[in-house]
Amino acid sequence: MTIIAYEPVVNENVRGNEKSEDLKLDADFVVPESNAFGHNFRDYEKESVRKAVVQEFYRQNHIYQTYEFAKKKKEQYEKLDKAEMTIWECCELLNEYVDESDPDLDEPQIEHLLQSAEAIRRDYPDEDWLHLTALIHDLGKVLLHPSFGEQPQWSVVGDTFPLGCAFDQSVVHHQFFKDNPDSENPALKTKLGIYTENCGLENITMSWGHDEYMYLVAKGNKTTLPPAALFIIRFHSFYAMHRSGAYSFLMNDEDKEMLNWLHVFNKYDLYSKSKIKINQEEVKSYYLSLIKKYFPEKLKW
Repeated sequence: MTIIAYEPVVNENVRGNEKSEDLKLDADFVVPESNAFGHNFRDYEKESVRKAVVQEFYRQNHIYQTYEFAKKKKEQYEKLDKAEMTIWECCELLNEYVDESDPDLDEPQIEHLLQSAEAIRRDYPDEDWLHLTALIHDLGKVLLHPSFGEQPQWSVVGDTFPLGCAFDQSVVHHQFFKDNPDSENPALKTKLGIYTENCGLENITMSWGHDEYMYLVAKGNKTTLPPAALFIIRFHSFYAMHRSGAYSFLMNDEDKEMLNWLHVFNKYDLYSKSKIKINQEEVKSYYLSLIKKYFPEKLKW
């Protein structure tokens, strides 16, 4: 097994006005040797029952996720007029769904949320904002529910990537972008496209999905979670950036500092997936207390 350690510098901007001491992060984090199916994590080429499902998902995703599509979806959903409910009620809605883009797990989404949150809670007991971030980071997948328009999986889950500029080769199943209309648009197919060097990820249009939606929900409901939490929520599926180092030319200094926390979070997001279930009733009261601390009782979605 491999032990991975990160030692990011945490500055006063990460957690709002409170300046924290430097943290040695993940010194004892042990990466599992295999996923729930006995394969390497994020192995998109391994022959398995799920391989065809995952490939077909990315074929559709990479063809239909265009700059105009993402802009229209953001305009549609940032109104937060689909429902009003608590965060825990949203967690329970996800019991019905399995992520077709995920080669590592075929369990309902709430299991993954609790596994990630409890793993982080074990290793970082004092970072309660990070525990809650793990619990809610995938709640945008509620877009799959009929009350939210029952959106197709290709527009809800999967790796995310910037739109409005060239598609980087590091994006999984890059070959399917050849049929995306943006690939032939002169204004969108260059390295920078419509953007400027180091303009900041805040100003980038990302492919539409659960990350972007939950980010809009958290901001729109005036969460008191720190900026690092919002960065994690919005970019946790942006693997081309935080795993491959792509699109760094779009990042500003603040993005690079926030990326330290995303590196920490990503290992728990990815490697905590297993067939071992968390007893929801045993942990529910703790997470309800965090929700009350950082969010209003009911949220607009």
